[in-house]
Amino acid sequence: MLSSFVDAFKVPDLRKKILFTLGILALYRVGAYLPVPGVPFNEFATAFMASEGSGASMTMLDLFTGGALSRFSVFSLGIMPYITAAIIMQLMQGVIPAVGRWAKEGETGRRRITQVTRYLTLGLGLINAIGYLLLFQSSAYGVVFSDQVPYALTCFIIVFTLVAGTGMIMWMGELITQRGVGNGMSLIIFISIMSRVPAAIFSSVTLTADVGMGIAITVLIFAVVFACIPAIIYIERAQRRIPVNYAKRMQGRRMMGGQSTYIPLKVNAAGVIPIIFASCLIYFPAQLAALFNVHWLNVAANAMSTGWINWLLTLGLIVFFAYFYTSMVFNPEETADTIRKQGGFIPGIRPGSATATYIKNVLRRITLPGSLFIAAIAVIPSILFYFTGNELIQAFGGTSILIMIGVALDTMTKVESQLKMHNYDGFFK
Repeated sequence: MLSSFVDAFKVPDLRKKILFTLGILALYRVGAYLPVPGVPFNEFATAFMASEGSGASMTMLDLFTGGALSRFSVFSLGIMPYITAAIIMQLMQGVIPAVGRWAKEGETGRRRITQVTRYLTLGLGLINAIGYLLLFQSSAYGVVFSDQVPYALTCFIIVFTLVAGTGMIMWMGELITQRGVGNGMSLIIFISIMSRVPAAIFSSVTLTADVGMGIAITVLIFAVVFACIPAIIYIERAQRRIPVNYAKRMQGRRMMGGQSTYIPLKVNAAGVIPIIFASCLIYFPAQLAALFNVHWLNVAANAMSTGWINWLLTLGLIVFFAYFYTSMVFNPEETADTIRKQGGFIPGIRPGSATATYIKNVLRRITLPGSLFIAAIAVIPSILFYFTGNELIQAFGGTSILIMIGVALDTMTKVESQLKMHNYDGFFK
């Protein structure tokens, strides 16, 4: 593993990409500590920690922003507006025919979808910014702005800064995707979650009066996490390989075909996308509560953010999005048609519609255990945190660890492909 990291820095182009990615992520963490102009920083931080309004929903939103929300920094809105916009555009592909056509138009269509996603992200960021402004001025937080600056100007500066921060995060994520290593948005979520780990470790150690007991509990949590990592990696990389044979045929004077290959169907084809989408939808009511600051909406947001309602919603949404996203990225009809045109067939299955039906059934069967596994990994730590209150379980909870492992594997796979292009051994031996 260490030699693979050394090899990565031996390739000039890959070294530049890695350093560029690290630089952008460092810039993102700096923005998470820059306070928004006009906000009394110390008073707000104290109110956020002490207020009952910063319940489970706000705590989870703060986790995904890497603590930026609790500091009311420039990047307080985090990556959630972009993810919400991406979910909306994914859903619109199956609802609005024009958007569906864009998705099939190749690079041109993807650029259109990306452009609409950007505008939608800024619109959602504006709504969230206004919501947080109203929420933090409510009695739950009691933030009071200085009277030395006109109130309307202060509000405008705060909202503008938060929306600009969202646009900056979106821009940095796209820069990493285009010029760096890995998926930019996923890496931003990864670094946000990782940034909370040191504080969570300290909180876990000092949770009880007996420091020795706190250290023992912390070590036990890490042992369980490390024990789960191989199982998660196994499921993430597991495949169901469908054999495909190609008949021999003459093409000019050459004999073509006759070889055998396979279709690799991943058990968890959607990766961490179901986790991210489910988390975004579950905590969307918290964003609405921040906008309208209505008592019953706050109660509903907190209920959906913890307890048995949260566990059932997480389980159901992860399974749903696993099937939904798999159907978006893999089309059995197109695969069956391509195999038929190339003279291939699955042994024992007729080419054409029968092949498509067979692939659908296999995909449906293998997606269920994969989705249930990641749902269990996401829900069980939430249950443990609910009864223990240990922040390390939350920081290293199922959702967090699945996102971190999924992003790490995806990034390592991309680095490995670059290494193999230059005849270096990759990470996966």
